[in-house]
Amino acid sequence: MTGRARKPGFASRPGNPDSWIKATDTSSAKKVAGEAFTARLTIDITPELRGRIKVAAFRRGITVADMLRDLLAREFPSTEGDPI
Repeated sequence: MTGRARKPGFASRPGNPDSWIKATDTSSAKKVAGEAFTARLTIDITPELRGRIKVAAFRRGITVADMLRDLLAREFPSTEGDPI
C-alpha cells in the first residue's frame, strides 16, 4: 500500500515566505481617511425595493453597499465643525 499524499493544513505557509511577508496589503490601500472604522446599519425594506436596489447596483457595476454609502454621503454631507 502507498501512503496518502499529505495535504497542506488550514494554516499552512506558502512555499516562498518572501512572497507573503513582503506582500502589500491591498485592503488598506482602498481605505480612505475616515473609512478605517465603520458601523453597521440595518433597515427594513420591502423585497421589491431590495430587488430594485440590487438591479440598480448591478447595472452600475458596483456593490449595493458602495452605492448606498455614496447615496447617504450625498444626502448627508459632513459640515465644517461637525465632530465626525
